[in-house]
Amino acid sequence: MNFEKWQALGNDYVIVDERQLPFALTPDRIRRLCSPHTGVGSDGILLLAESDEPGFVANMRIFNPDGSEAELSGNGAREALLYMHRRRWTEENEFSIQTLAGEIRGRITSATTCRVDMGRARLRSDDFPTGPDDGLGTLTANGISWNFQHVSIGNPQCSIAVETEKDLDLLDLGAIGPGIENDQLFPNRTNVSWYTVLGPGRIRARIFERGVGETTASGTGAIGAAVTYAVTGGDSPVTVVLDGGELEVEVGEDLHIDLTGWAVPVVRGTFAEELIEELRES
Repeated sequence: MNFEKWQALGNDYVIVDERQLPFALTPDRIRRLCSPHTGVGSDGILLLAESDEPGFVANMRIFNPDGSEAELSGNGAREALLYMHRRRWTEENEFSIQTLAGEIRGRITSATTCRVDMGRARLRSDDFPTGPDDGLGTLTANGISWNFQHVSIGNPQCSIAVETEKDLDLLDLGAIGPGIENDQLFPNRTNVSWYTVLGPGRIRARIFERGVGETTASGTGAIGAAVTYAVTGGDSPVTVVLDGGELEVEVGEDLHIDLTGWAVPVVRGTFAEELIEELRES
């Protein structure tokens, strides 16, 4: 059973072709594969399957290291698109894949970069059912009251602005993040981003991902922060500076999103037969 591990700004996924899987990916098997000690070690798994729907090259499912399934990942989408192009799933430079969040269309711009049409962001969704049309809200986590902006980009985002870069650096995301992720306002849990403005069209963000924890980067987390910045009067496109690097987010007046960034392979390998047997029996 072959696999590849890719990373985008330090956000890494194991990519698996469903046709090679000898069993279903249960939550326990996902946790084991993502473990840094008993598995490969990753921020999640991208499971690719051939699509029987016309117009789609593949179907992509995204699994978090805690075994839960995510609707969408901006970094994961770029990794999958570039992987499929290299592996000749298609000869086209522009093509679509299916996700739980719907169609994702990518354009390959170089061997390591692509631009992804992420669809339209929304400020109102079932992931914040009590929220107003503008998606604004307030919650308390770790004894602190936070004003936030809800953004849905196929998955739920909770974006919070802070005054300065020093304030951003001082945040203890490990202490604050779980309370926001699991707040009763968000029945499906939520991803969280904190950001500060560096200059026109440029922000810095830190990300706490649902089912993962703090990460060096998140494409959809960057989008959540960029949308919040844009709807409060910020310039687009937005360069989002993350701990793992930079992404460009173009936010249209109708909140249509294009995400541009890089992704590269890290490891190509084969799961050991001993591990496969252990997983088969689990």
